[in-house]
Amino acid sequence: MVRTQIHLKDEQYQALRRAAQRRGISLSEAVRQCVSEHLAREESAPSRAELVRNALSVVGKFRDCEGRSDVARNHDRYLDQAYRR
Repeated sequence: MVRTQIHLKDEQYQALRRAAQRRGISLSEAVRQCVSEHLAREESAPSRAELVRNALSVVGKFRDCEGRSDVARNHDRYLDQAYRR
């Protein structure tokens, strides 16, 4: 294990201390668990490239419910009209 020093905001420290007490673990173990959980979520999250690829994969797949075919050209005008309703 590596010894390190961190600075927490008072409210972070208090919340972490309460969580550690509820779980019956040390403050250090609570920090280690939080770091591990965060890193695991981050590693399993889709990359920005994947998010963009997924978003682009739906382009053109759906028809406008009002039958318009010029939405790409007049997007701003239609959006303005929708918000004025």
